[in-house]
Amino acid sequence: MINFNGELLLVENMNLSIENRGFKYGDSIFETIKVNNKKVVFWEDHYFRLMASMRMLRMKIPMKFTLEFLEEEILKTVAANEGNSSFRVRLNVYRKDGGLYTPKTNEIDYLIEVKANTYETKEKYTVDVFKDFYNYSGLLSTIKTNNRMVNTLASIYAKENDLDNCVLINENKGVVEVTNANVFVLKGNVVKTPALTEGCIKGVVRAKVIEIISKNEDFTIEETSISPFEIQKADEVFITNAIIGIQGITNYKKKSFTTDFSSKISKSLKVLEVTSV
Repeated sequence: MINFNGELLLVENMNLSIENRGFKYGDSIFETIKVNNKKVVFWEDHYFRLMASMRMLRMKIPMKFTLEFLEEEILKTVAANEGNSSFRVRLNVYRKDGGLYTPKTNEIDYLIEVKANTYETKEKYTVDVFKDFYNYSGLLSTIKTNNRMVNTLASIYAKENDLDNCVLINENKGVVEVTNANVFVLKGNVVKTPALTEGCIKGVVRAKVIEIISKNEDFTIEETSISPFEIQKADEVFITNAIIGIQGITNYKKKSFTTDFSSKISKSLKVLEVTSV
């Protein structure tokens, strides 16, 4: 079952118009959210990021779009898809049909999809740099819009080259993220992650990991620019998103990494997932 504007529908009964703006122009944003044991993980963070994104893209936010309302809609949809304790939820918001580049209206529709969360952390995880196209820096790149062509092409490249993922770079040849997650690089006692000004997604789990590391007196966290060469010099590299949590990278080009530090941070993150309201 899916949820379209509050109505639960069978997937086969859901039809999108050819005038759908998400389809025609990528005029759409989304949140990918984990639900564990009927609890929406880090929901406040997802909600406020969604509201900020809608405002930035000049979408009209419905009065009913409160924190509580959308949480209830997510859980209602999850309840209609029983059979698992962990779910991957995609909340998609797009401008209503009509118009060319200029929309007829800034009012929105929303769609909630639910799938079982089957992701398991991999013992071996190999990445390399995707160089064919850039993920341009700038504020718009920090929003989770449906415009994900670079991510798609990089994912195809990864599959063709027996990689688990690819590092995306910006026009300055700086590391941005991987196709579906933020990146962290550990060297000595300094942990670096690309600054938002580099063009990376403003990840919810990225923020949580920064918070965890900031409270550890033995390590320093820096949001900065990172060159691909720094990855090769690193002691550890790991990626983060709302579904996988933390995944350690074990291989980059000819370099191999341990995952001791990322494993420790992962345990702290799991505690936050359980205790967050």
